Amino acid sequence: MHNGTKTEKRARGRPRAYDPDEVIASARDAFWQGGYSGTSLDALSEATGMNRPSLYGAFGDKHALYLSTLDRYVEAGLHAMEAALGGGLPLPRALQRVYDAALALYLPAGEEPRGCFLIGTATVESKVDADVRARLANGLRTFDRAFERRLKLAQAQGELVSAADPAVLARVASAILHSLALRSRAGDTRASLRATAAAGVALICGTPASNQRSRRNPA
Repeated sequence: MHNGTKTEKRARGRPRAYDPDEVIASARDAFWQGGYSGTSLDALSEATGMNRPSLYGAFGDKHALYLSTLDRYVEAGLHAMEAALGGGLPLPRALQRVYDAALALYLPAGEEPRGCFLIGTATVESKVDADVRARLANGLRTFDRAFERRLKLAQAQGELVSAADPAVLARVASAILHSLALRSRAGDTRASLRATAAAGVALICGTPASNQRSRRNPA
């Protein structure tokens, strides 16, 4: 009798009418547009299609939801980087694929430039929020390590000279990403940003920039 009552209660309970991944993606886009401080709960409710009590019940408060969007962004970014860096491509082409994918994200077709979600929003909040600062640092280290793994492989395969330092070059590769993110938000053209990326690839790989330009897809 007791078990039957519990089952009946569960059956009558309201089913989950939202997709957590879609909600986090919608909240991320709202934060991306307005920044953490500039994004109200009403804006989040409108973006996600969930009222405040539902958002609180599913994801916690605004701060917790923002942290979730940062975590998900870094996770997705890592997967995208690993896909771009993999596949057995030569190092210059693999690096350029990372930057091309980043520019597609930072400069979405038909929309206003938005740059990098992590750098564009977390950098501001990290000054006063230790949780955000920790996630910013973890995200940057995560991308550094992805570059470093590919650079170590390139060194082992003779694509980089033995004297190269993969850890240092990985930070240089990340710094190019940061520059693309900031400059895209500032209004630099896609063509100029791709030229910057190509020059960075040439610097990392020790090859003439003209070789990298010849490998780029047309803008």
